[in-house]
Amino acid sequence: MNRFHYGMAPEELKKAAIDRATLGRTWRFARRYRTRLLVYGGIIVAGTLLALLPPLVFMALIDLVDSHRGDTSVDRRLTLLFLAAVALAIVMTSVQLVSRWIGSAIGEGLIFDMRLALYEKVQRMPIAFFTRTQTGALLSRLSNDVIGAQSTVSTAATVFSDVLTLVSVLGAMLILSWRVTVLALFVVPIFLILDRVLGKRLAAMSRRRMVLNADMSSTMTERFNVAGALLVKLFGRPRAELSTFGDRAAAVRDTGISIAILGRLYYGMLALAGALGTAAVYWFGGRAVLRGSLSIGTLTALAAYVTRLYSPLTDLASARTDLLTALVSFDRCFEVLDAPEAIVEKPDAVALAAPAGRVSVENVTFRYPAPSAVSVASLEAGSPDKLSDEPGGIVLHDVSFTAEPGQTVALVGPSGAGKTTLTSLLPRLYDPTEGVVRLDGHDVRDLTLESLSEAVGVVSQDPHLFHDTIIANLRYARPSATDVEIIEACRAARIHDVIASLPEGYDTVVGERGHRLSGGEKQRLSIARVLLKQPAVVVLDEATSHLDSENESAIQGALSEALSGRTAIVIAHRLSTIVAADQILVIQEGRLIERGNHAELLAQDGLYRELFLTQFATT
Repeated sequence: MNRFHYGMAPEELKKAAIDRATLGRTWRFARRYRTRLLVYGGIIVAGTLLALLPPLVFMALIDLVDSHRGDTSVDRRLTLLFLAAVALAIVMTSVQLVSRWIGSAIGEGLIFDMRLALYEKVQRMPIAFFTRTQTGALLSRLSNDVIGAQSTVSTAATVFSDVLTLVSVLGAMLILSWRVTVLALFVVPIFLILDRVLGKRLAAMSRRRMVLNADMSSTMTERFNVAGALLVKLFGRPRAELSTFGDRAAAVRDTGISIAILGRLYYGMLALAGALGTAAVYWFGGRAVLRGSLSIGTLTALAAYVTRLYSPLTDLASARTDLLTALVSFDRCFEVLDAPEAIVEKPDAVALAAPAGRVSVENVTFRYPAPSAVSVASLEAGSPDKLSDEPGGIVLHDVSFTAEPGQTVALVGPSGAGKTTLTSLLPRLYDPTEGVVRLDGHDVRDLTLESLSEAVGVVSQDPHLFHDTIIANLRYARPSATDVEIIEACRAARIHDVIASLPEGYDTVVGERGHRLSGGEKQRLSIARVLLKQPAVVVLDEATSHLDSENESAIQGALSEALSGRTAIVIAHRLSTIVAADQILVIQEGRLIERGNHAELLAQDGLYRELFLTQFATT
């Protein structure tokens, strides 16, 4: 299969062939519109045949006038021909409007379907996919490439219409004068040469421009979110950022100028070739009129047909490159749709009913999957030709523990020890390389993703809030929650009074990623969101890291009450927050090296005792 990419060299593009597999898959994607496509095709045929009639009507009108000079008896026939021309114009305009409506409905429907399929696919991708791909490049697939893919339908319709027009016009011209028709076809080689020399070059430059546009969009996406803008300001880099963006924008500008010049040259040369052919027809036909072998009306009709002959030739000369370009967009969409899904739900997955919250980790070893198993090369920075098949190094080594329902299990250890990675295996952000993670005795890989998500709630160290109101962010956990339930959850998280003091209360918009709130307020809001979800297992990843001592104490009390009867897995660097945990697991370099409660671990001369004494040492 011959795949081609944006930015490929012109000499490579010249050898490119239309990928039949992509073309076939494109049709399978569009076949739900086959009834409309058939109607669309019928309207194109009707419009093409109707377009043959006006030159014949004008031919008859001109010949009537020419052969009956001074004869007013033909006024009625002349009027009828005039009315026929007007009626044809009205009918053709109506047909064009209907054709445009159906074509747009098909094209926009295809855009909708493709965007929906891509959005659904991206949502199913593992979290590793998002850590590797550029957001701007991914957004480009759902915007620019989808629109480019839609042009496949319009290009195919244009080709169909042009072929019909070419055949019908040539047939009409041959009937009127085969000599003039042969003369008009002498310019056809010019169209083919221009397509070979300029058409493919233009397509390659267009592909390159799309890549540069995606890079520029990625830069804007990363710098214009709150975190990116803050980083730029804190490091005092606006001039450097302007220079970097200017370089990328300049590349887009330069390719745009080149495309504009080359496009004007290309289509200008095609128009010139058509004008030469039209002039030749008038010259040859005019001589035939002078000799009496051709009527003026016939010459007029031939001239009109010649104009209609060169227009589809111009389109068909560039149709192949247009179709290739459109299919590249489809191919890029299919790249995302075909991306590997590392986390999949089994066909016979079972829904977890009334979860008790027993968590069992059995001999788990984990290494991050190979890039080729979770990502798409063209979505990554630099767009490498091939992603590595080698998985990452081992992050967790043969870890086992059990958290009984209602227990609190704390994970402590140095940064980078593997604590967050371990907790990410429970909601299946990743799957273990070896071993099993169980929830209520079920391998989490045997459960439906929906029921697993409902059973496990996570409060991360840096919680994310959508650029929406507070109540909308809370209801994301449980859309059916009542206002009373929302307020109760917020009271439990000690955030209700803060929200109530805001001018717009629960209707306050939190800003992008919740940056209108303080770090502690965001964390308490995310805790309220998880409490509203009412999961059987709660994972707290440094959930109190942004809180001051007073708020931390309040939240600890709230969590103790709210998490009663629920299993809690807590990652904490502040050891004071987990002294009451039922079980403390000490992780170092991916290995479980100590376990026990606070008193038991303090009695040992191990890492936990060292960490605790370091945090509470007096000076």
